[in-house]
Amino acid sequence: MMLRYALQTVRDRKAGFLGAFTALLCAAALITACGTLLETGLRGRIATERYAATPVLVSADQNVHQTTVKEKKGKTKTKHKAKPVAERAWLPAGTVETVRAVPGVERAVPELTFQAVPLVRPAAGGGAERPPAPYGHAWSSAALTPFTLAEGRAPQSGSEVVVDRELAARAGLEPGSRLTVQATGVPTEYTVSGVARPGGGRIIRQSALFFTDAEAQRLAAREGQVTAIGVLPAPGVDPGDLARRIRQALDGTGVGTGVGTGVGTGAAAGAQVSLGEARGAVEFLDAAGARIKLVSMGGAMGGTALLVAVLVVVGTFALSVQQRHRELALLRAIAATPGQLRRMIGREALLVGLAAGVAGAFAGLPLAAWLHGRFVDGGIVPATLERTAGIFPMFAAVGASLLGAWAAARITARRIARIRPAEALAEAAVERARPAWMRIATGLLVLAGGIVLVAVLGSLRTEPASTPVTFLAVIVLATAVALLGPLLVRAAAALLAGPLRLAGAGGHLATANLRSNATRMASAVTPLTLLIGMTCTVLFIAPTLGHAVREQARDGVRAAWVLAGQGPGVPAEAADAVRRTPGVTAATEIVRTSVRVGLTKYSAQGVTPDGLTRTWDPAVTAGSIDGFGERSAAVSELAAEQLGLKPGSELEVALGDGTPARLTVTAVYARGLGFGDLTLPHGLVAAHVDNPLASGVLVAAEPGTGRERIAAAVARFPGVGVLSARDADQARAELQQDGAELNLLAMGLVLAFTAIAVVNTLAMSTAERFREFAMLRLAGAKRRQVLRMLRVEALAVLLMGAVLGSGISLAVLTAFSVGMTGVAAPVVLPVVYVGVVGAAGLLAVAATAVPGRGVLRIRPVDVATSR
Repeated sequence: MMLRYALQTVRDRKAGFLGAFTALLCAAALITACGTLLETGLRGRIATERYAATPVLVSADQNVHQTTVKEKKGKTKTKHKAKPVAERAWLPAGTVETVRAVPGVERAVPELTFQAVPLVRPAAGGGAERPPAPYGHAWSSAALTPFTLAEGRAPQSGSEVVVDRELAARAGLEPGSRLTVQATGVPTEYTVSGVARPGGGRIIRQSALFFTDAEAQRLAAREGQVTAIGVLPAPGVDPGDLARRIRQALDGTGVGTGVGTGVGTGAAAGAQVSLGEARGAVEFLDAAGARIKLVSMGGAMGGTALLVAVLVVVGTFALSVQQRHRELALLRAIAATPGQLRRMIGREALLVGLAAGVAGAFAGLPLAAWLHGRFVDGGIVPATLERTAGIFPMFAAVGASLLGAWAAARITARRIARIRPAEALAEAAVERARPAWMRIATGLLVLAGGIVLVAVLGSLRTEPASTPVTFLAVIVLATAVALLGPLLVRAAAALLAGPLRLAGAGGHLATANLRSNATRMASAVTPLTLLIGMTCTVLFIAPTLGHAVREQARDGVRAAWVLAGQGPGVPAEAADAVRRTPGVTAATEIVRTSVRVGLTKYSAQGVTPDGLTRTWDPAVTAGSIDGFGERSAAVSELAAEQLGLKPGSELEVALGDGTPARLTVTAVYARGLGFGDLTLPHGLVAAHVDNPLASGVLVAAEPGTGRERIAAAVARFPGVGVLSARDADQARAELQQDGAELNLLAMGLVLAFTAIAVVNTLAMSTAERFREFAMLRLAGAKRRQVLRMLRVEALAVLLMGAVLGSGISLAVLTAFSVGMTGVAAPVVLPVVYVGVVGAAGLLAVAATAVPGRGVLRIRPVDVATSR
């Protein structure tokens, strides 16, 4: 019977359930979009291009490994973990002969893949805004796609190059054209000897430039190593069987292997054998690395969205049940039991949750596609990682909607269901003067939890650890506001009583409403608090960290000038030319990467040691960088604390490509945010990264040595410019701004959902007050006075939301700043803050005025005589 009542109620009170339906639909769409990103990170397909015609691929293992053995209660437990390296790991060239000797191998083709950037402008009308990544190869490996010549001939000397057809079209190249290419050294001019076309389809995610084998080996700068080995099976040989034989052969040489079968490859140190879809992860390492980023991003966004959704949906259902208080009280008065009311409200919620969950799950699919596209355009996710549109995120969204709706309805129906029938109608007529003690106690407990989270945040010193706690703290504190809202509204009403009365009759009415309907007003304050608090946190967390990073870098750079490359970087020859320039006292090349100590990832930079103290000051707190040599390492205070290091300690690292190295710590420095956690010798780092070109060169010079003299020294190097220290600082700020915009995009959907919740809640709160407005009109209030009352109430709610949201955000940002930078210096941009509060104000006024005008069109007499 309760199910029949629930169906009838939902059918007859569509408007009353519209707000809850809207909130649940948006929540389901958001969960589906975030879940799709998460699933893409876990199962997204990385299609191969270069290795499309290569059934079996042998490559170096792209992970570092750690095996731990623990004994517990007489039992030995072995645990193996692996983490990906930052750069491409290479194979010993001798592996080629081992693979060729395996029975069933018709051909084993060694492959070289290295950056080879064509320094050209796109031809008129051709080329995309973001061209594919350019890579160089040896012409002997063209068979792996395969590439065949469409025009011209193969390269026959070190001064010739073959380009793919797509690159030729974009750059307007043809046989005989001159092309300047920058690989791992000085830009070199080549003659285009031919144009090649790929077999079996287009190569759209990369550009291929083919050199002679000797020139490719020189440009790759990896003597005695190969990127991969493409294996072509003999006729009739099964690729899977051949992969197993290759693995056995490599095991026999002492090179550990793993076999990839389509999802990925788990390998021990050494080589890995891939076939099927696993080849794509070997070809596109950035796509394989983006999996981890997407899993982390999708999980963080989805978790935050789910918590926000629960908070918003509970508030929306609470308002919905409050609007039906009279109806529910009447059911109690005619002998409906508490259990029957709870079941009826729960089933109503399940019906609304099911409809909203299904609709939101389907709406989330195009939302996920849009979000994935924006991440690809912004460079967060490479296009090679294809989006997965599975059914699991949709089921999760529907399940979350059902669970959230049911839980919200049971929580909000708990009190009305427990009221004795004789008290029910009296309770429906007047709001309780004081919230229930259980609500107050729960609110204080949640507030204490939020304070603990803020305290914990102040002790976290890494961004991956701080970021989730930051947003969780905002949500927990906003939840405390939701629970303690009626008390906060009454306190605010007492403080605002005087100023509000200055607005005349509308102000008097607004003050009375704030005092007598605190619970209803609190339901409007909560989403505004969450919106302002979350938005300010998202917008100001990046400037807070970025300001500290820039300040440390600015204070730590002693050089007056900086060489910067518009292309892939600054070649070592340019730095040498500057060193020979009269007046220059030191030039420090910097190359950046990340390394692993154990399985922990640390940002690292490689610096040339000569004259280091004249160009760089990392604020050394222990040891010294004087005499920094080829086996030295300097570490930040954070890394030293985490790893238990001090000057004289031995440091074992896995370099960018996984190569192990043992170094001696010579210094500990304070400016880790500005210069990374580890500082290593330039030569050591450059030999184990994909791009050995310097990201910048710090140039110290005698007074009077101007920009023109240094610029003349690098004039013959295309794309290398000279910046002042101030210009370099501005360039860093622009890069940080780009990163902040991408972070805002990642959380933008959560903020949009919160904004929709604000409008939804305020509109519901206003629309249900038609009886109140009618009584005011019958008592003599004019229409414009009621509208003025609504505007004053909206401003009061906005003021409370702004104060509470700003306070939450400021507390969280201050704790974040203390943890990450060591000082309580959150960066708040005044113009942006005013914009946030102004936008929230526009939403609040619009969401109140529009439904208010609609309700006031109803004649008061009709309302008074209605049932």
